[in-house]
Amino acid sequence: MKLPSKYIALLVILSLTGIFAYQAYWLTGLYRTMRTDLERNITEAMRISDYNEMLVRIQQMQRRNKEHGEISVSAGYGDEGEKIVQSNTTFHTSPGDTTTHTRVDTLYQSAPADTTTSDAMVHSQDGLDVLLRDHNSITSMAVYLQRGMHSGLDIFIEPSFATYDSLLNARLHEMNIPIRYRLQYLYSGYDAQDRWCYTDTLATGGTPGYMPGPNAVSYQYAFSSSEHDVYRLTTEPVGGLVLRQMAGILITSLVILLILGFSFWYLIHTILRQKTLEEMKSDFTNNITHELKTPIAVAYAATDALLNFHQADDPNKRERYLRICQEQLQRLGGLVEQILSMSMERRKTFRLHWEEVQLATLLPSLVELHKLKADKPVHITLDIVPEDLTVPADRTHLSNIVSNLLDNAVKYSRNQADITVRCSNYTATDGQVYTEICVSDHGIGIARDRMPHVFDKFYRVPTGNLHEVKGYGLGLFYVKTMVEKHGGTVEVKSEPGKGSEFKVRLRASKASPPAPLPRRGEEVGVSENEYL
Repeated sequence: MKLPSKYIALLVILSLTGIFAYQAYWLTGLYRTMRTDLERNITEAMRISDYNEMLVRIQQMQRRNKEHGEISVSAGYGDEGEKIVQSNTTFHTSPGDTTTHTRVDTLYQSAPADTTTSDAMVHSQDGLDVLLRDHNSITSMAVYLQRGMHSGLDIFIEPSFATYDSLLNARLHEMNIPIRYRLQYLYSGYDAQDRWCYTDTLATGGTPGYMPGPNAVSYQYAFSSSEHDVYRLTTEPVGGLVLRQMAGILITSLVILLILGFSFWYLIHTILRQKTLEEMKSDFTNNITHELKTPIAVAYAATDALLNFHQADDPNKRERYLRICQEQLQRLGGLVEQILSMSMERRKTFRLHWEEVQLATLLPSLVELHKLKADKPVHITLDIVPEDLTVPADRTHLSNIVSNLLDNAVKYSRNQADITVRCSNYTATDGQVYTEICVSDHGIGIARDRMPHVFDKFYRVPTGNLHEVKGYGLGLFYVKTMVEKHGGTVEVKSEPGKGSEFKVRLRASKASPPAPLPRRGEEVGVSENEYL
């Protein structure tokens, strides 16, 4: 059971919609994940830069220890579980040979921490092993330890904002986060009576010349245990940066979607085209079967009358019956010739048999043939200039080309056919010399919107109430195909009610077999009642 084309198209559209929806969902999820990771990386860069800034200060203090003393800082929990930071400082004085050692102990108890999860992990029965399984807990512990180090270190040497800014800029570039930003060192506190909160900007840095826009976002890192000291980084939304990082994925996905879309479109187009061709071939088979039976039946009846009913004794009847047989056999032969020519043209082994054809010997016999077989008065004017004009061509196919044009001119003339055949040399703009064969008539003509399709296979121009015109839509297709095989061109000019003019131009000299020109061939786009 064949599935109707509309259901096939519907299934294809649903499949494409599902693929596009899944791709959009996947890309949206990837964008959100990458944006979250990027924002987390910015905050992590601020924390690591703060840690590195402390290391710079510790190295400075270590250099001073040789001359001024020793400093050690430790952080941890007290006996009752409270968080404490302890700093020990030893000052060396050497008046003469005497050295004095002074030890100062400072005990700091931090405010209750907000990271209850971290506290629970530290005090869990499984100890540090459980703590290390949670990345968030590790980060919280690292932040807490850094704050503890700040509490002891900042007593002796203040943070260097310029060093932190430089380290942060280097860290962002190392993590491939090329953003422009403004960096601020803020201190928040309360007045003496704890009535209102204030924020002081102690230092400002960042990318020179950068001013945050109205949509700018901020990232804060509190580096003191009291969370009064804060580094604030202000930059533009990172969505554009994420999209640039996803450029390769987005382009690849777009290319894949375009290929899929084109493939499905081409599939539907091919299915519909095959369906149209199948219908046309079916109609063509039905019509041609009828047309083949007609001349066979007429010729059989005529010969039967001559053989079995003694009609051959009467010279007039004998001549009339023989002429009928001849006309029907000519009609049958012409039809078979067209079908065989179409079949041969599609074979890879098809070759033209080139020779110098003299038009003055070829065309007169074709003119007389069409005058004899026409069922209406026919007047054909033949004009060949010069009289000995020749053209390199395949004699058989050239004869069929002209015969098809004459046959159309006769069929599409109403009461009588007035046809002109002109042959002459034609020089194109590129200097190439052609032999031009022009066949014009005063028939019913062709509408402008129909002319682009007259050379399509199986296409027939609608003739309105002129139902006596019969054909199969192969004649002009054969003409165009064979002319292009000869390396020439064919064109048509027509006006409804005034007639048509077909111009065939073949090369006047043949140096080598011309390459076939592209043709529309199978491009058929007509309704069911306009072909065959």
